[in-house]
Amino acid sequence: MIYFIGLDDTDNKDSRGTGYKSRQLGKLIVEKNLGEVESISRHQLFVHEKIAFTSQNSSACLIVKTDHFEELQKLCTAYLIDVAEIGSDAGLCIAREDQINERILDWGNRAKKEILYKEDAYKLAEESGIFLEGYTGEKIGVIGSMAGVGLRWGGNDGRNIWLKGKELRDLEGVYRVKELKKIINIQAVITKDGESVRDHDRIEVGEWLRPPIKNKLNTVIVEQSKNGEDYEWKCVSKDYIKSISD
Repeated sequence: MIYFIGLDDTDNKDSRGTGYKSRQLGKLIVEKNLGEVESISRHQLFVHEKIAFTSQNSSACLIVKTDHFEELQKLCTAYLIDVAEIGSDAGLCIAREDQINERILDWGNRAKKEILYKEDAYKLAEESGIFLEGYTGEKIGVIGSMAGVGLRWGGNDGRNIWLKGKELRDLEGVYRVKELKKIINIQAVITKDGESVRDHDRIEVGEWLRPPIKNKLNTVIVEQSKNGEDYEWKCVSKDYIKSISD
């Protein structure tokens, strides 16, 4: 079974962010042999003065393949309670892939542009049969945690901060497209214009590889390199990725 696990508002201004904690949770799931973590993604939500958030108001979503749902749920709950910082409003959402629907996706899209309320989040989760719980503070993290699940399921929002096979922060140098697809489970490599790049072409990945999710595919976006003798392509800039994935 495939499960989507959403986390939100686990941090405070003096602590590591939700993205870091989601990666630590992924490592813990693997260490405990409770499943295979396929990806972890970051999703930008609405920034507004009436919404309490630490710095950027983003949530995280893990995609996990497992046959141990109850153990996974207990582990995620215990982990979140343990790492949620003082002053946070931590929320956790866990949904089997076939439980997620267009209403959950709509919730995620709305969370990117309007103020939502936890009471409505709980109601929608109950009607859809998915697990949703808040643990600290005002527990408004349930809003973003379910939004992250919906947005990742929709497949056209956010960017990956971890992919199965290797920590993205450690990836550097030049790779052939076919190697990159194998190493970190990349499913598409395209130009800014949407043209596919050949498997035998070489890419310089730079220092900030964060593949966005496009058409439900983990996607690397590249531009032509002026250093054609060593590699034909280079990954687009950090600012460009942020502009299309926030």
